[in-house]
Amino acid sequence: MDTATHLVMGIGLFGLAHLDPAVASDTETAQAVLLSTVIGSEIPDIDTLYRFRGNALYIRKHRGFSHSLPMLIIWPLLLTAGISLLFPGAIAHCLLWSFLAVFIHIFIDIFNTYGTQALRPFSHKWLSWNTLNIFDPFIFTLHLISFGLWRIMPDRPVPIYTMLYLILIAYIAWRSIVHFRLTERVKREVSLPGRYTVTPTVRWNVWNVIVETKEKVKVGEIRNGCLAWTGEMKTEDLNHPAALQSKKADSIEAFLSFTSYGYPQVMKRPYGYEVRWLDVRYHYKKHFPFVAVALLDQHYNIFYSFVGWMNEEQLEKKVKHLS
Repeated sequence: MDTATHLVMGIGLFGLAHLDPAVASDTETAQAVLLSTVIGSEIPDIDTLYRFRGNALYIRKHRGFSHSLPMLIIWPLLLTAGISLLFPGAIAHCLLWSFLAVFIHIFIDIFNTYGTQALRPFSHKWLSWNTLNIFDPFIFTLHLISFGLWRIMPDRPVPIYTMLYLILIAYIAWRSIVHFRLTERVKREVSLPGRYTVTPTVRWNVWNVIVETKEKVKVGEIRNGCLAWTGEMKTEDLNHPAALQSKKADSIEAFLSFTSYGYPQVMKRPYGYEVRWLDVRYHYKKHFPFVAVALLDQHYNIFYSFVGWMNEEQLEKKVKHLS
């Protein structure tokens, strides 16, 4: 999820922490647990700092080891050690609630299309269940409503946040069922061998659709229950010499280490070749905003590459400037 959603979920978890009598009755313990839940809800995303060292490294590292199984233990231990310097009497409470905060952060991120490598070190596979958008207005608004109710009824955090989490669990279950049904529907309608993927958008009634076959990739959307195809691309460029050579570029390698939905478009240019690798999970108005590009000369030597999120105008301007 996005940073703001993780923040409100951390505050919400603090509300639920009033189930613990020590949190409800002792001010210092409450302060320590508040730090534990808020920081614990954000700290796995500290790998965002890799962005300062370039997009390629950021894409390789973000939601990788920081969201792994060992960090479920390491992050709470580090947080508890730091917070115990300020509140030495709340170590056990900090350890419990910081663990829950980190666990919820990592678990909820699996429901996004972006996903995480939550099974490291046993597997480097990206887990993405394609159920929730990275920003879900319902989840965010639900937490804001709970904050308002807590302000009105300051002595009632336990029932407020118990209800919040029950609604949240039911909502995620409902979205998971909808996702499964839509995926099965697309499989029935297309009825071709291949990989079928349905991904969420910020709107409940709109889902993106990807159908990958050996010869082509079709993208579309389900809007208000109606399936419409918005684009199609051939897969023949996967074996083009320029595309194969482009994989040696650091930016392309980083891109392909993150996604198994990458497809190249090879374009002949006066200087040689431009290879655009597109992540077909992310398509909006016939554009693919997550892209990796390699520029090669006539002899397939790579002389520049980059990766990132950009619109069509930004992409064209950057390629034109570099070539």
